[in-house]
Amino acid sequence: MDLKESIRQQASAAGFSDVGFADAATNPDNRANLVEYLRRGHHGDMGWMAEHVDRRVAPQGIWPEARSVIVLTMTYGSADGAHVEQAARGAISVYARGRDYHDLVKKRLKRVARWLVDAYGCQVKVFVDTAPVMEKPLGQRAGLGWQGKHTNLVSRRTGSWFFLGEIFTTLEIPPDRPESDHCGSCRACQDACPTDALRNPYEMDARRCISYLTIEHKGAIEPDLAANMGNRIYGCDDCLAACPWNKFATPATEGAFLPRAELIGPRLADLAALDDAAFRDVFSGSPVKRTGRDRFVRNVLIAIGNSGEPALKSAAADLLEDGSDLVRQAAAQAVSRLES
Repeated sequence: MDLKESIRQQASAAGFSDVGFADAATNPDNRANLVEYLRRGHHGDMGWMAEHVDRRVAPQGIWPEARSVIVLTMTYGSADGAHVEQAARGAISVYARGRDYHDLVKKRLKRVARWLVDAYGCQVKVFVDTAPVMEKPLGQRAGLGWQGKHTNLVSRRTGSWFFLGEIFTTLEIPPDRPESDHCGSCRACQDACPTDALRNPYEMDARRCISYLTIEHKGAIEPDLAANMGNRIYGCDDCLAACPWNKFATPATEGAFLPRAELIGPRLADLAALDDAAFRDVFSGSPVKRTGRDRFVRNVLIAIGNSGEPALKSAAADLLEDGSDLVRQAAAQAVSRLES
């Protein structure tokens, strides 16, 4: 059995859906694309994207000794589907309805990495979305998929409902053939975006993206964008759900990624009433926790304002004197929208 096949078997046993291999050298296109993206300001508040560009554009910028990158995917798709518009209930992105993926995926990566060290005496480093790794371009170079018009990685075998993780290694592993683009003339993801964040194919303006606005953006959300957020209170799956390639996706089998019942269409009134301690308790072990209570309640209040439900006015009015400026402003806007 050759090296790559051995790694694939170990990865499969650890719960990964697919595996690909890329070299660790610099790809000039990565630098050019990132620099242009930053120049346009499409990264919004995410200042960390502009830091350490040289490290970000190549695996060897992070770890000069790296020779190969093993890119792995783990499916998180849900049989419950993506966004459902319910006036009095919030919509949480599919990936965030279960446990936080970072710890679980890293634990499984370490399992494969330890085997690699024991079997081949190499050095390794593992990454899961917490270091300056351009993982989607790496995934395409490793043959796992291509960056679609929504900029997410799409696989002909497993769709796009999956997490990515990487093992950098000093081993010289023959790279796989990069995947080519298979979007064709389809623009389903662009048409599905509620806030027109995909005005041009293959270009995501994060400043208009609901996932960015509800998770990364720290301030108030512009009224014209807020009005199109509907009941989405953490993330957005619309561009993924619209992609025809997801007919090949399969629901997650990993128990940690299965949705918690209380996070499928939670009541907006209940969420608006959360103080900091209650927020931390409800979302313990969940990706949602990273936003903090104030930003999350801001999102909930926007959904309340969009609901058209007069019965929710009192839930917003109760927060008009909240200790957070951000929450007070969102509460006032919600009350105003419901009154009008």
